[in-house]
Amino acid sequence: MLRTSHLDVGYGSKVVVSDINIEALRGQFICLLGPNGCGKSTLIKSLIKTLSPCGGSIYLKGCDIRAVKQDELAKSQAVVLTDRIDTGLLSVFDIVMLGRFPYTGFSGKSSPHDIEVVIDSLKAVSAEALADRLFGELSDGEKQKVMLARALAQEPELIILDEPTSHLDAHHKVEVMFILRRLTYEKGVTILASLHDIDMAMKSCDTAVLVKDGQIVSYGPPEDVLEDKRISSLYDMNKATYSRILGGIELNDSRKRGPVFVAAGCGKGANIYRSLSRDGFEIYTGVLHKNDIDYYVAKAIQAEIIEENPYSEISEFSLKIALTYLRQSRQVIDTGFPFGRDNLRNLELLREAIKDGKIIYSLREEAEARTYFGPLAERFIFCSGIHSLIVKLNQIDHIQAATSC
Repeated sequence: MLRTSHLDVGYGSKVVVSDINIEALRGQFICLLGPNGCGKSTLIKSLIKTLSPCGGSIYLKGCDIRAVKQDELAKSQAVVLTDRIDTGLLSVFDIVMLGRFPYTGFSGKSSPHDIEVVIDSLKAVSAEALADRLFGELSDGEKQKVMLARALAQEPELIILDEPTSHLDAHHKVEVMFILRRLTYEKGVTILASLHDIDMAMKSCDTAVLVKDGQIVSYGPPEDVLEDKRISSLYDMNKATYSRILGGIELNDSRKRGPVFVAAGCGKGANIYRSLSRDGFEIYTGVLHKNDIDYYVAKAIQAEIIEENPYSEISEFSLKIALTYLRQSRQVIDTGFPFGRDNLRNLELLREAIKDGKIIYSLREEAEARTYFGPLAERFIFCSGIHSLIVKLNQIDHIQAATSC
């Protein structure tokens, strides 16, 4: 459908991105990712003939686009940009009808077929109820759906979009990406879009193209391309980490408080880690199996992890390391994780903490704690939720700080 060969894009003699060799097949969803100013929009402008290439070639359905007339190009390729447009008193129906321009010409006279295409395009993006409303009165999400309908009215085989989800709330962002994804497999339309949302790209596109420092730094399936270190490097993130498994970015700013030891597992620690990290605590945690979601969150926020292999009982060696870190910690947190054969030594870990004189901040039900720990549960401070936990940790921090003065 679309192919570039040793393409250089830029302005005049200034090349912004060089030696671009990518291919978009029929029904594929291609995402361009990269930091602001890396050249994504410049590449898009070259693909739609707004800018002339500095070198190399662009082929659409096997033809060099320099040889394709603009009206013929518009029948194969539609464009949705982020620029705000002044539409005056045009209705949604009028806006979508503009997509029929390649077929109606300057006369703008629409046939029954043109009207049918416009209605079908509005239905395809679930915007038929907006047809009679003024475009200028719509929300950003509704406007974006209408602009997609206008693109569809061109009956293109390729739609190119520049940041289609910018300015959109979560609902409309998901809706727009779902529409684009559906167009690929229902109508065989090829989608090429620049995005800033890594998570959305990971879940939507077939091919990811990473752009930085004037070149394509990686190109291929998102499962291969969107690796943790590569994404962190792409955006120069030194206070956050991208996790491909979690599908998002975790903050890991430098810690100044604590350290605290978090006994976790089975997903019970994930949100606690985030809250502690946000409050500036240095975090030790374990013993975590390396296939536990808690392990991946703790790793992403750069906590100190005592780990164990999946489906293995916690070893005596891992327990000893965990005890060493626990004894260095100012506070100990029991996340309320369930006990089983493989993590039973974490129960022993908490018992040893109590014997060492540590107070346990626990999110476990009091009755459950007494079942597992008996009289030792008297050393527990029970918290009704994560907010309650953080409040109590902050209170003890203030008391300890005042005592040390």
